[in-house]
Amino acid sequence: MINLSNLKKDLRKLADPQKAKILQRFFKTGKGEYGEGDIFLGVVVPELRKIARIYFTLDLKDVKQLAESKIHEERMIAMFILVDKYEKTNHKKIVFHFYITNMQNINNWDLVDLSAPKIVGRHLFNSASQSHVSDVAHQYFLMKKLVSDSLNKSQRQSKKKLTFNPSESGLLRPLDILSLLARSDNLWERRIGIMATFWFIKNNQFEESLELSKILLNDKHDLIHKAVGWMLREVGKRDLKTEVKFLDKYSKKMPRTMLRYAIEKFPEKQRLIYLKKN
Repeated sequence: MINLSNLKKDLRKLADPQKAKILQRFFKTGKGEYGEGDIFLGVVVPELRKIARIYFTLDLKDVKQLAESKIHEERMIAMFILVDKYEKTNHKKIVFHFYITNMQNINNWDLVDLSAPKIVGRHLFNSASQSHVSDVAHQYFLMKKLVSDSLNKSQRQSKKKLTFNPSESGLLRPLDILSLLARSDNLWERRIGIMATFWFIKNNQFEESLELSKILLNDKHDLIHKAVGWMLREVGKRDLKTEVKFLDKYSKKMPRTMLRYAIEKFPEKQRLIYLKKN
C-alpha cells in the first residue's frame, strides 16, 4: 500500500549503522558544521531513488512530512518525489510553490543539487520563455518576503536600494528571483540560486549563471565557492570563450577554491596562468 507509514518501514529495512556513521562525518554533522544535527540511516542513493519511484503518488501533505524530517534520507526521498512530480504533473506551479515555501528543509548540498536545477531552474527558465506574466506574478507573491529581506540586507550593507529591472507589468523576472536567492543570508538559499542556473546552462543560456557568479564572488562559504566554480566550468564546456572572458575579468577576485573548480578542465599551462594571477 502506498502510504507514508509503509515508506518509512521500507526505508528502515535498508538502514546500515556503519554507513550512517560514515555519512554523518562526510556531510559535516558535528557541532558548528554546516550539517549540524543531521541524522542518517545509512541508505545509499540508488535505494532512495527506488523508494521514491515506488511512492511517487504520495500526497504533498505526506511529502511535506518527509521534507520536515530530521532524517536526511527522508528529506532526500522528498526531493526525488518532488522532481518526479514536477516532471510529470500539469500543475507545475503547485510543485514550485511547495518547493519555495519549504526551502528551510532543503538544507544540505546534495538535497539542493538534485532538486534546484530541475524544479527552480526549470520553472524559471520556462517562465522566461513563455508569455511569462502569469508565472512571474505567481513567483512574485511567493518571493515577497524574500524581496523584503534582501532589500533590508542590501540597505544595511551598502545604504543603497537593491534595484531590479522588472517587466512592464511591474513583476520580477526570473533573474531577479535568482539574484534574491543569491543575496540571501541563508547558505542553502544561495546554493539553490546558483544551482538553479544549471538548467539555464544546459539550454545554452549563460547570463543567469554569470550574474549570480558576480554576486557570489565574495561569499564566505566553501560550499558556495565550489558551486559557483562548478557552474562556470559547465558554462565553459558549452562556450569556452564566455567562461574565459568572465575569468579574465574576475579570476583575481575569486576565492581559490572557486577558481580551481572553474578551471579544472583547462590545459595545465592555462590553469597555472590563472592560478598564478589569483
